[in-house]
Amino acid sequence: MNTETLLQRLDLGEDQDVEFKLADGGLPRSLWETISAFANTEGGTVVLGVAEQGEKHEIAGVRSPAKLIKAFWDGHNNPQKFSPALCTEGDVQLVPVDGRELLLIRVRRAARAQRPVFVNGNPLTGTYKRNFEGDYHCTEAEVRQMLRDASDEPQDGAVLEGFGLEDLDAESLKAYRNRFASHEPDHPFLALDDRALIERLGGWRRERVGGRAGLTLAGLLMFGSERSLLDALPHYHLDYQEQLSADPEQRWSHRITVDGKWAPNLFNFYYRVYPRLVEGLDVPFKLDPQATRVAETHVHEALREALVNTLIHADHQSSRPITVIKRQDAFVFFNPGRLRIPREALYQGGVSDPRNPNVQKMFQMLGLGEKAGSGFQKILRAWREQHWMIPLVAENPALEMTRVWLPLASMIPGDVEQELRAIVGDAYRGLDELGRVILMLAHRFDEIGNADIQPYRAEHPREIGVRLKQFVDAGWLEKDGHGRGTRYRWPKQRRGDLSVDAGGGLPSSQHKEPSSEQLAADSEHLKAGSEHLGSEQEARLAALAAPMRELGKMPNRAQAEQVILALCSQQWLTLRTLARLLDRAPDSLRNHYINPMLRDGRLRARVPGRPNHPGQAYMTNE
Repeated sequence: MNTETLLQRLDLGEDQDVEFKLADGGLPRSLWETISAFANTEGGTVVLGVAEQGEKHEIAGVRSPAKLIKAFWDGHNNPQKFSPALCTEGDVQLVPVDGRELLLIRVRRAARAQRPVFVNGNPLTGTYKRNFEGDYHCTEAEVRQMLRDASDEPQDGAVLEGFGLEDLDAESLKAYRNRFASHEPDHPFLALDDRALIERLGGWRRERVGGRAGLTLAGLLMFGSERSLLDALPHYHLDYQEQLSADPEQRWSHRITVDGKWAPNLFNFYYRVYPRLVEGLDVPFKLDPQATRVAETHVHEALREALVNTLIHADHQSSRPITVIKRQDAFVFFNPGRLRIPREALYQGGVSDPRNPNVQKMFQMLGLGEKAGSGFQKILRAWREQHWMIPLVAENPALEMTRVWLPLASMIPGDVEQELRAIVGDAYRGLDELGRVILMLAHRFDEIGNADIQPYRAEHPREIGVRLKQFVDAGWLEKDGHGRGTRYRWPKQRRGDLSVDAGGGLPSSQHKEPSSEQLAADSEHLKAGSEHLGSEQEARLAALAAPMRELGKMPNRAQAEQVILALCSQQWLTLRTLARLLDRAPDSLRNHYINPMLRDGRLRARVPGRPNHPGQAYMTNE
């Protein structure tokens, strides 16, 4: 990080990948926790020698930088203090600024084989992760998930003690054979009996060391009966939801889940879900060179890849469910576990590192799924052909989940682009795609924050932050607030020139809303009693909210989110009511908790895509 970039970051403030510390009396005690958190999340930079003065950060510089650097390396190379060693000499640098020196420590995201990165010699108690609030302890379940990913042994290759062929669903295996024969009628595997076939597919194996033989996790996942799956994996859950109704009170119009009515293995789930995913898909069919109608479009192929990828890349030993949601505006896929390759490598293609290679092979024998890392490229190709918003792959480190969001919306509709050109002028032609998307979102939502832009773009939050500042300096946007709660909106003199069209190209574009939605910035904050809470109900909610109130202004994020989910589990609650119950500022509550929980699917909005709607409220999405 050079001096110019550093000054920009000081101006922008701390975020998920930058931490400022004073280091006036030597290395801060929290330094190693922050480095652990950065390494286990997305990486980042610690800047030593910066003092926090109210809303601003001031350069104080570091004393005796040579001693400070030596102390850092002594701790970094001591496995009882920090493990494993990650930084290289080039990751530690002194940067002169205004006659003082700042010490920068760059921390790279640890590879899956290196995680967990921990302090004080104990991974179960010394592993940290990063979120927008700072560093927090990982739970034992999160640490064990990292340890599973660190192993080079396939997760689905483990032999299950006490399980055998009797734990498989006979009809599922029979159906698999039929589909396999249809795809590869002359394949030699088809002549094998069930045990031998499953063994060739990786569903049965004999361990090289010890000689133990039996059903593998892959075999159970692909063909298992419900009871056997739940015996082996108590938290196993598959959930498909069609959220297609315009009625905000209807949570789903169709659902496929683990309900005792079918054998909920991965094979059956795929063939139950895929036809419903593509049903009613409004994509024009094409003709092949022989003028024959092609049965599938690239969008159909993309949805098939997305569904298979969700199943083969999931950490099935996690407590989190696999969830697939079909909406009018998007397809959303949630699977437990973080990415095993860098996100950049996923978008570039050519790299594959599945958690469950045996399950992957089983699907590939049916002509489903890609092995060479090209599956996501097919998704990108299909979406680009339709001129839809670029699919977003995002990790939620707090939940150890990965979300793939496939939006069914044009990036920037023509009418919106005309308005933006009229406002920005000739400079609009020089904007890159990120700049145009930021302006489009500001146009559509009246006000936005960095976190609101991230679901739509693959750029790092830092790049988004720099671009937002540039637009403020250019006079195209106004800035309100500071730090992580900063909001950006159109300048007041220009807001009247913009017709906020509900068809602005974002997810809820097909639902036209009355023009009365164009309210003042605080119009969403309804009267405290807008839910018409009775005294008994008010007391119940107050009791649920008490733990967060007692946690103070900097609660543990996981604890705070649990309180919010409990409050919203049985009824719609407005932001105003939640803020009152939790003793939090509405904007802070929305930016730090509500918006992230909306994005990862734990909360849903009564009026999707309309944060300032007068009837806006929130409820759990489970």
